[in-house]
Amino acid sequence: MNLFRFLGDLSHLLAIILLLLKIWKSRSCAGISGKSQVLFAVVFTARYLDLFTNYISLYNTCMKVVYIACSFTTVWMIYSKFKATYDGNHDTFRVEFLVVPTAILAFLVNHDFTPLEILWTFSIYLESVAILPQLFMF
Repeated sequence: MNLFRFLGDLSHLLAIILLLLKIWKSRSCAGISGKSQVLFAVVFTARYLDLFTNYISLYNTCMKVVYIACSFTTVWMIYSKFKATYDGNHDTFRVEFLVVPTAILAFLVNHDFTPLEILWTFSIYLESVAILPQLFMF
């Protein structure tokens, strides 16, 4: 196990858990872009679909499942549990301007033209712009 990957995974997981705890404790998702969180859920889902075909290690499998579960839990909290506190009037970024170009780019520029590789490439491209709805919220 690479120490730097482990520390990176740990810090990323800590950030996700802190976001979930912040939403849960404050009972509010004010100031958080639901669209960015949906994009991140799409990123992790597309990237980790190889869960069903490639087994690497228990650690790897668990981290993938936890990332996907935490992402969808965040989306559920924003759009369902604490819907009344979600500021949809300011979360107006048009995500199709991010999803469509990154999907096209993933088909054109990828390592290997297979469905899982295209989805993995799409997730990399989409992750690089998924924060934009959050940044344009203010």
